[in-house]
Amino acid sequence: MRYVVIGAGAVGGAIGGRLSQSGHDVVLVARGAHHEALRRDGLRLVTPDGTHRLPVPVADRPEAVELRPDDVLVLAVKTQDSVAALDAWAPRPVAGGGVAGDRLPLVCAQNGVESERLALRRFRQVYGMCVWLPSTHLEPGVVIAPCAPQTGMLHLGRYPSGADETARQISADLEKSHFLAPVVPDVMRWKYAKLLSNIANAVEAVCGPDAGADAAALVERAKAEGVAVLDTAGIAHTSAAEQSAARTGKMDIQPIEGRARGGGSSWQSMVRGAGTIEADYLNGEIVLLGRLHGVPTPVNEALRRTANECARERRAPGTITAAQLTRIIDAA
Repeated sequence: MRYVVIGAGAVGGAIGGRLSQSGHDVVLVARGAHHEALRRDGLRLVTPDGTHRLPVPVADRPEAVELRPDDVLVLAVKTQDSVAALDAWAPRPVAGGGVAGDRLPLVCAQNGVESERLALRRFRQVYGMCVWLPSTHLEPGVVIAPCAPQTGMLHLGRYPSGADETARQISADLEKSHFLAPVVPDVMRWKYAKLLSNIANAVEAVCGPDAGADAAALVERAKAEGVAVLDTAGIAHTSAAEQSAARTGKMDIQPIEGRARGGGSSWQSMVRGAGTIEADYLNGEIVLLGRLHGVPTPVNEALRRTANECARERRAPGTITAAQLTRIIDAA
């Protein structure tokens, strides 16, 4: 198999870099200054066991990749960018005939639960991946993946459910590449549990990663709404105990000399001044389900709105304190 990683940021760069390091055929797809740095210098993957300079092939657009029948597409862009990426890659021709949407498997290595549905409109073979992979991408050409002994845990399964030989082959390659990659028949149960964790992303992005007790209290209020929504909707999600049992002692964040630990994916979008944030598909997913099932979600509604405003205005994390954000939410 060759892995074409669409979106070689924190998650995509870590997955693609580790696969390449272990001898697998990989193409990274990136844009702008990140693409130029990867093309010029290769990927610098910083891990607890050192800095690895990896000369991974890189492309900046679908037309620059000649797709093969043995390719696996790994979608690792933020969900707000999924439609554009899927529309660009699904009609691409594959050597021997046909197009990617009909012939190639696509793995959604993303937060949230919406991209799989978007992908299934365009691709016959869609796989969900629940990504537990603390990693950072703030500098062109550089991805920091601080966990050890395993770089991350990537539950994998067919969407909407099931497991097959393709999933098992992908899992085997990942598990030779510093990942835990269990193949599960109910991958969305894991992804909905991750969604509850990602509710906190908006608070961290707006207030900063060390915002104290007020931020923690907001996160708990938002998560309580999320649990109530999923329970009312009858959507299964793994328990905290099940998640802890799967990860504890297997992928712990380690200090890396000269590299301060920052925040999660939404915080990184704010620091980079991306202009967009994934809150519509994290807090916004809870809001959507709440509206569908008659469950009030005022905290998540306010977090979604405020995070989007801050992203559009390219504010730095911490320009709104957790106390101020709490007052905004309570007023709403």
